[in-house]
Amino acid sequence: MTVLPDVTDTLIQGATVLSMDQENRIIEDGAVLVRGDRILAVGPSSEIGKDFTGKILDAGGCVVMPGLVNAHTHLPMSLFRGLADDLPLMVWLNEHMFPAEAAHIRPETAWLGSLLSCAELLLSGVTCCCDGYFHETDVARAVSESGLRGVLAQGVIDYPAPGVPDPATNVDQALRYVEAWKNRDSRIVPSIFCHSPYTCSADTLKKAKQAARVQGVLFQIHVAETEGEKNMIQCSGGLSPVAYLESLGVLDDKTLLIHAVAVDRHDLEIIQKSKASVVHVPESNMKLASGVSPVPDMLALGIPVALGTDGSASNNDLDMFGEMGSAARLHKVIRKDPTVMDAKTVLRMATCEGARALGLGDVTGSLEPGKKADLIVVDMRKPHLTPMYNPQSHLVYSAKGSDVRDVMVDGRMVVENRRLLTVDLEGVMEQAAAFSRQVNRRPQDFEDLKGDL
Repeated sequence: MTVLPDVTDTLIQGATVLSMDQENRIIEDGAVLVRGDRILAVGPSSEIGKDFTGKILDAGGCVVMPGLVNAHTHLPMSLFRGLADDLPLMVWLNEHMFPAEAAHIRPETAWLGSLLSCAELLLSGVTCCCDGYFHETDVARAVSESGLRGVLAQGVIDYPAPGVPDPATNVDQALRYVEAWKNRDSRIVPSIFCHSPYTCSADTLKKAKQAARVQGVLFQIHVAETEGEKNMIQCSGGLSPVAYLESLGVLDDKTLLIHAVAVDRHDLEIIQKSKASVVHVPESNMKLASGVSPVPDMLALGIPVALGTDGSASNNDLDMFGEMGSAARLHKVIRKDPTVMDAKTVLRMATCEGARALGLGDVTGSLEPGKKADLIVVDMRKPHLTPMYNPQSHLVYSAKGSDVRDVMVDGRMVVENRRLLTVDLEGVMEQAAAFSRQVNRRPQDFEDLKGDL
C-alpha cells in the first residue's frame, strides 16, 4: 500500500487563478497559499506569501482552480469499460452488467476497479467524487489509499447483489457500512444509494431513507433516467418517478437525484420544493440514448445541479473536462440556443455547485481561505489551448484531463508533473488487464484470479 505524501505548506504562484467563489473572481498572475490541509490566502502574486519560506510551486502559464467534483460514479465498473457498448439501457443493464457483476465483483475486485478509477480521476483533475456501488467498504479503502476525497454510498437493491446475497439485509448492510466509515477517514463521507424506484420497493426506499436521515448522510438514487422508467412507474401507480418518490417522503435537501431525464414541469416543481439536488450525466445518457435532462429549466428554478460521468462502463471514461464540454454543447443544440449552459455555468456545476449538491459546499469546490486545499494546476501552454482569451471557455471547450499537471487534495500533492504519487499505476493496470481476461470465462474460473489480486 502506498503511503500518502506528507502535508506541506505550499505557495502556488504566477498562475491565472479561478476562485469559483460567489464573485467568480479570476486573478491574473495570482497565487494560492496553502497551510496544512487548508487554503490560507488567495490573491495577486505581488501580495500573497511575501515572506513565505516553504515549498514554492511556479504555475506560470497555468490555470489554478478548485479540483473538479465528479458527482456520480460507480468506481469498480472501470473493470467493465467497453464490455457491452451500443445497447439500450435495459438490455445493457439486465443482460450484461448485472450478470457480469454477479460473476466477477468480489471485495478484491471492487477494490481493484476503484483504485483504477481513482487513478484516472486524479490524473484528470478530479479531487472529489460521489460513488454508489456494492462492497463499498472496499471502494472506500481504495479511495482512502489514493488520496481522493469521496462521498461513497453502499448500494441497495431488492435483488441478490455483490456482497449482499440476501436482499432482506440490504438496508441493514448499508447502515453498518455508514456506521463503520462515518468517522474513520476525514476525506470519506459515507452515504446510502438506492439503485432506482423500479429495483427497490416502496418499503425499501422508505427504510433506506430513514436510515440515511438517522445517520445524517446523503441519500442517492437513479430516477427518471428514461421514458421507459417513467411509463413503468406510472403504470404501477399513476405517478411519475419523481412524484412517486415524493409520495414516499424520501425527497429533501439530503437527497441526490441522478439523471432526471424524463421529467416535466410538475416534477421540477416537486424537486424545487423539496430542495433536493440533481446530477446531470450527459455522456452516459447520450450513449445509452436515454434522453436529455432539462438542466436549463432546473437552473432557472434554482435547483442545485451537479455534473457527473456515471461509471466508465457506460461513458466510457471519467474525464470531467470532456463531460463539461458535452454538457455545454448538448443543451445548445437541443434548445437551438447558443447562449444556454455557458462555460461559467458548466464550470461551476463541476466545482462549487457539485460540492454544494453533495453537502460539501463549506469544505471544497472553490478556492477560498478556510476551505480544504483541493486544487489543480492546468497547463495551458499547449497548441490546443493557445491563444487564451477566456480561461473559463478554454477549460470547458478546449481543455482535456491530460492537461492537468498537478493535483492537491487535503493539502497533499497527489499528482506532480503528471506523475501519480499515491497509486502503483502500472501494477493496477496489469491486474485490471488480468481481470478482463477472466470476464469471458465461466464464473467458477474466477477463483483462478484471486491469487493475483
